[in-house]
Amino acid sequence: MSGHGYEQGRLNLPFTGICTFAKAPYQPDWGAIDADAAILGAPFDAGTQWRAGARFGPRGVREASTLFSFGHAGAYDHEDDVTYLPQSVKLADIGDADIIHTDTEASHANIEIGVRSILAAGALPVVIGGDHSVNIPCIRAFDDQGPIHILQIDAHLDFVDERHGVRHGHGNPMRRAAEKSFVTGLTQVGIRNVSSTAREGYANARAMGSDILSVRQARALGPLATAARIPDGARVYITIDIDGFCPSIAPGTGTPSHGGFLYYEVLELLQYVAREHTVVGIDLVEVAPDYDPTGTTSILAAQVLMNLLGFVFHARSH
Repeated sequence: MSGHGYEQGRLNLPFTGICTFAKAPYQPDWGAIDADAAILGAPFDAGTQWRAGARFGPRGVREASTLFSFGHAGAYDHEDDVTYLPQSVKLADIGDADIIHTDTEASHANIEIGVRSILAAGALPVVIGGDHSVNIPCIRAFDDQGPIHILQIDAHLDFVDERHGVRHGHGNPMRRAAEKSFVTGLTQVGIRNVSSTAREGYANARAMGSDILSVRQARALGPLATAARIPDGARVYITIDIDGFCPSIAPGTGTPSHGGFLYYEVLELLQYVAREHTVVGIDLVEVAPDYDPTGTTSILAAQVLMNLLGFVFHARSH
């Protein structure tokens, strides 16, 4: 039989095959992770206070990420004159944490086990949410990893202590993080407009070590000066809420807030942070694909993650 070329191997074009993240190998055995970075889906959205749907974020972002599955060549950026994510950088997709509907604590515990498994393997955890409450178990998993500083890119401060008895919803994660002895501080960027966090929450955040910047304040500083506000030598965990971006480019989210960042503002900030700091963990949350029939929000999320991973591993190799 002639012509189709299977004797030379599979073409594996972006629109074919199974949608693991960037078409990375799938590793369902969390005790056998062998990778530089491991992607974990956290499809939990019972922490939302407005529009649900982020439970489909991991699927949406994975599907979009296949656009950026460059095979063995890596991803060449002519502006930086760098080939990012060459074949020497090993990614693995370890699937999703088990979510138990209506059971926040059990679902969060399963996410925490996934992140701990990645850390135990010596890999970089990359968690795709889900709503922002999934950050809570992610940060818990770092309790034996040494001090970390959190960079949050988000429209909302997420510093609610307790409301209606809820302490582990998507308005609480940065408050829960700040309470951890191993979290040395937070840099919270993109915070704008009316927030779910009341005025006293902002005072509490600053008292507990937060540096808070709106989009306009970060824009006036520029990405380099914004990145420079993170303490020298800090090991950084990055949490990205897709609503940190303007809904004109990221409408697929549960709590859109106009006036957000555009792509390069965030990209350049992340590039500077990855260059100057050890990035120890990443999560990207609140992508709710059903509110964006164009798929643009999922593509943005996948592109941000792929670029951030490129920056992190390029910095580690130089």
